[in-house]
Amino acid sequence: MADDGGDDQNINPFEMFGGMPMFGDISRMLAGQGPLNWDAARQFAIMSATGGSGVPGAPGAAITASANIDPSVRIKYTELAAIARLHVADVMGVDVPEVEPSVATPEQWAAETLEAYKPLFTDLATSLGPQDTDDAGSDPMMQMMAGLSKMMAPAMLGMAVGSMVGNLAARAFGVYDLPIPRATPALVLVPPTIDAFAAEWEISIDEMRLWVLAHELAGLALFSIPHVADHLRGLVQRHVGAFHPDPSAVTDKLTSLDMDQGDPMAAMQQAFGDPEVLLGAVRSDEQLAMEPTLDAAVATAIGVIDWVVDAVAVRIIGGNALQIAEAVRRRRADTSPDDLFVERLLGIRLGAEQTARGKAFVQGVVDRAGERGLDPLFNDPEAAPTPNEIGAPGLWLARVSPDFDA
Repeated sequence: MADDGGDDQNINPFEMFGGMPMFGDISRMLAGQGPLNWDAARQFAIMSATGGSGVPGAPGAAITASANIDPSVRIKYTELAAIARLHVADVMGVDVPEVEPSVATPEQWAAETLEAYKPLFTDLATSLGPQDTDDAGSDPMMQMMAGLSKMMAPAMLGMAVGSMVGNLAARAFGVYDLPIPRATPALVLVPPTIDAFAAEWEISIDEMRLWVLAHELAGLALFSIPHVADHLRGLVQRHVGAFHPDPSAVTDKLTSLDMDQGDPMAAMQQAFGDPEVLLGAVRSDEQLAMEPTLDAAVATAIGVIDWVVDAVAVRIIGGNALQIAEAVRRRRADTSPDDLFVERLLGIRLGAEQTARGKAFVQGVVDRAGERGLDPLFNDPEAAPTPNEIGAPGLWLARVSPDFDA
């Protein structure tokens, strides 16, 4: 630690809190981390996915693991997938990859999702990470807080990303609840969540399984089309790489903590759970400029998948298909804190407005040009709808289908 003269320009912030075990524990946790602390991300993902309580890794922390999935459940999904795959391929007019369905508990889904999007989350952490700054000047306290902010940023990002993925895992039916293409196509179902939803809405379990399989296979087919996946993935990567961090954001928050009142750890947790701290981080001009295009890509993906599910479900489920679709859409309308992180961190808006825009666009195309009206979207790399075209299906058809008579 610096002597009383205050001339040491390399203050270790944790030395200043040597008598506080909390900071000592944090110091050890942060040692040797990169732009994102993956241990923190995994622990918080599991905790959020399973409804565990306490601080991950701390003595007495409660993390409740789900029981492993019975192998007979995977076999049943494999059988039902063979039925759903044929209908999805017929409705879309594209090949559906022969990916074997797998089943997962919510915490397994969270772990797999963290790994699948690791490059994306790394780019996000690099973009949001603290930048070197001379703003602290020679003030020892400001130097200390700036250093603390820099040390804690990877852990904070790990906590935020892990919590976001864990909260998604607690609600996810499968991979394509989050419409971001993965590098490797996957078909992962979460039976405990699917079964619980079916029981809550008094839906036949086999009908619910078929509905989810139709949804997941539609997402798998759509994002297995290279130009479709590359377009959406590229937009998300541009978004996460374009943050302009505000180096003073975390410092300001930490200096405002009221350590004299109540529980200091609770104050820290409350501060780090605030997305405005993590994103102190104003959005950049580039992000604002690309928002309409990213919104259009997400709305299109959601609209196509929902339209395919509706068409397939009526065939293989019958009259109860509409009941399931309505129940699922009501569920989507319930916002949660992780929705804010998905939107702010990844640029993906998943609310009712996006769903309605996407559904209206796709239905407008089908109404005007029939089921094969969507073929250009699947076959032409230049056919991604523009923001203006999302609200004007006829305009899109006129551009991508020259023979279409508006």
